[in-house]
Parts: sequence; structure tokens; C-alpha cells
Amino acid sequence: MKTGRIRKALSGFYYVESDGVTLTCRARGKFRKDGVSPLVGDFVEVRELGADEGLIQRVLPRRNAFTRPAVANIDQIVLIASAAPPVTDPFLLDRMMSVAVFKGCQVLLLLNKCDLNPADALYNLYRASGVETLRVSAETGEGIGTLKTRLQDRLSAFTGNSGVGKSSILNALDPAFQLQTGEISDALGRGRHTTRHVEIYRLSCGGEAVDTPGFSSFETEELNLELKAHLPETFPEFRPYLSECRFVGCSHTKERGCAVLDAVRRGDIQRSRHNSYVRLYEELKPLREWQSAPRKG
Repeated sequence: MKTGRIRKALSGFYYVESDGVTLTCRARGKFRKDGVSPLVGDFVEVRELGADEGLIQRVLPRRNAFTRPAVANIDQIVLIASAAPPVTDPFLLDRMMSVAVFKGCQVLLLLNKCDLNPADALYNLYRASGVETLRVSAETGEGIGTLKTRLQDRLSAFTGNSGVGKSSILNALDPAFQLQTGEISDALGRGRHTTRHVEIYRLSCGGEAVDTPGFSSFETEELNLELKAHLPETFPEFRPYLSECRFVGCSHTKERGCAVLDAVRRGDIQRSRHNSYVRLYEELKPLREWQSAPRKG
């Protein structure tokens, strides 16, 4: 039995790296029966079958897992946004950040296409909210050197709305990738998905990266009862005020004596961020204990 990590999943095959060798594997039938699927990023036990083929026997305990895209054991979520077409809605960023923090991931926000638009509003908003934020340009190379230092010794998942330049940034990090990049549709004002599968890529700077589909895949599966129970803590700038509210069980949406709302009024918490929190709170509010929901990790 060998232990390795799944680096790519495609058409029912899992490509597991173990001791410098890549084994092409299927998963045991018991996984399908148990409703469990191995994910890219999983550490697994594999039985070798010969000719660089194998059978996945067991998935080792995960640090975290995402339903869509199907990835596990992520250290950092790299959110890519842009103020140039297609312009990113801050609520989509806040939604994904909330899920990433809940899953125990670090968050890095990249404002791409800064050669076309410096995205001052987004930059100021998230810097004030304590989110690590970098301006970059896949076209000119601006900020790419700094980005490399933020990726070292981590497995980072790159995501963002279609057309903001996920694959272009990965190509700028290491031209050897030569990932397919999509053209922006002028008629629709948005990009076309170009990522067809999930795969871990080695970066020459010493980190690893996963290129993932866009935001739409995170919009339902990860919004569950567990996130509902911990939503306020997923906005890190709320944390200093959560124990100061007048009433136990404060929702931080409209109550009198709410320390979070007081911080919003003073400008210590950005109003845009609180508005996103309220929108997420309203989305999660109807969920009940009897409803089935994906589990964390």
C-alpha cells in the first residue's frame, strides 16, 4: 500500500503522485456506495496494480473540502477580481470570503487588470476590512513578483468570476503552464469558462496552485447550516465586537445595542461588508435543522 496525493481528476480517473511517481487510479466501488468521492488535494492510500496504475483504497482525514469545485486540503483561497470588464460585484467576493474563512483558509484578494483600471474602490474597501489585497496585472506583470512570495509553501485555489483572468495570472506566474485563456465577450460583458478540470500545478516560486471554475459553483452547496451557525465569525472585522452586544443571540442586523452596528455607524466596519453580511444572513435564515446540507471538510 502506498500513500500519495491526488493531483488531477478527469473522467473518473484520479492521478495520484506517490514517491515521485504518478499513478493513474480508479476509486474502490465502496466510495460510490458510501456517497464519498475522492477530491483533488486529498491524501489517499493506494494499492498498486502495476504499469503505473492503482486503486484508491482510503481517503485520509481532510483539513477542509469544497463541494464545487471538488478540492480538498486547501491552504489559501486566492480571489481574483477586476474593476475592468467584467466588473466584479463585491457581494460575490464577500460571499466567497465567508466560505473560505469558515473552511479555515487564508484569503488573498487579487485586483487584476490594474493597468486598465486600478480598482481604487475595491482596494480601499478590502484593505480597510483587513483583507490582504494586491493589485496585479497579468498583462504587464505588475504585482506578480509580490504575488509569488504570497504563494510559497502553500496550496492555493484560484477562483473568481469568469473573465477576470485566473488562467492568465497562472500563465504570468509560470509561462510553462500555457493554460487556455478565454476571450471576453463584448456582447455579454462576461467571460467564458475555460477551466475544464481541476488540477494541482507546481509553481516555480515554490508553491502550488489549483485553477478552479468561477464563483457560480460556490453559490449554493457551501451555504449550509454550519455556515449559518458561524456566519458572524467569518467576517473577521466583526470579531472584536461580537461579545459586546447587549443581547445574547444578537443577529447583528437590526438590534438595538448591537456593537457591530455601532461599529458600522462609526466607520470601523465598512458598510458594504455589513450589507453583504445581512444578505448572506437572509439567505441562510430559512435553513432548518432537518434540511440536508454538506458537511464542513
